Amino acid sequence: MDTMRDRFAPVVSRLLDEDPRVAVVLAEIGKDGFAGALRRHPHRVINVGIREQLLVGAAAGLALTGLRPVVHTFASFLVERPFEQVKLDLGHQDTGAVLVSAAASFDWPAGGYTHMAPGDVALLDTLDGWTVHVPGHPDEAETLLRHAVAAGDDKVYVRLSVQANRQGLAVDGERFLTVREGHAGVVVAVGPMLDAALAATEGLDLTVLYATTVRPFDTAGLRRATESAGTDVVLVEPYLAGTSTAAVSEALADVPHRVLGLGVGRRELRRYGTITEHVAAHGLDAQSLRERIGAFVGAGRASVGAGRASVRA
Repeated sequence: MDTMRDRFAPVVSRLLDEDPRVAVVLAEIGKDGFAGALRRHPHRVINVGIREQLLVGAAAGLALTGLRPVVHTFASFLVERPFEQVKLDLGHQDTGAVLVSAAASFDWPAGGYTHMAPGDVALLDTLDGWTVHVPGHPDEAETLLRHAVAAGDDKVYVRLSVQANRQGLAVDGERFLTVREGHAGVVVAVGPMLDAALAATEGLDLTVLYATTVRPFDTAGLRRATESAGTDVVLVEPYLAGTSTAAVSEALADVPHRVLGLGVGRRELRRYGTITEHVAAHGLDAQSLRERIGAFVGAGRASVGAGRASVRA
């Protein structure tokens, strides 16, 4: 199977051909994929070199002229390094762009910590008005890329990963999908975490929601799920653990609820290792997830069950 990033350049190259508003801004990384597009659209495919602050600043300038810039590099160089430009040039000036990252939390362990950004979504959460897409399959990445570029002049972040689920689903860039229904709690699996979450909850009486658009958070979808499954909620996110716990708490502010946020831990892993080893070290493999989810929901189910028994009695 090809990767999400394999889809990126062909999809955006076609969008360059289809829409004269679309422009691409690169910082050296990924330029080879746009060689053909550069020949066809030399004024709308721009490589600023290894200058990430300029990368975002140039995109904001293009947006001010009426273009729809698509900006691409590794997540650590796209969100963290030029964060002041993301905050001011895009946010403060109220200009839109589509930021498309690669490498995600630890997709290239050999690159070391400089090439990891598990805190990217949490960092964008400090800013106003961002849409955040986290596809879990190349087909979904293609859909969400097109959705992002077509989204007027909005500020959109598309987080691509080499980690992927086996099968893509029909996502719409807005709502969570109900993948499994249960009555003892809700698991929200984000992007490439779906397969592991489904394996971890096999045989458990849990509703599983699939989220590929996490901002805006699908409050209505979560509330509907809790009506039959109860208000114990587990988040399984491929980035910093707890990133969306505040969103869950806000969605359920008027009802008693519990939230468990699972994701990438804050502890820095100083050996390169492999992606699989990083996943296991952060407790995001199916077996670890099953143990953590089972312990959380099991404790809540025991207390709720006792309460229900007393009511029935």
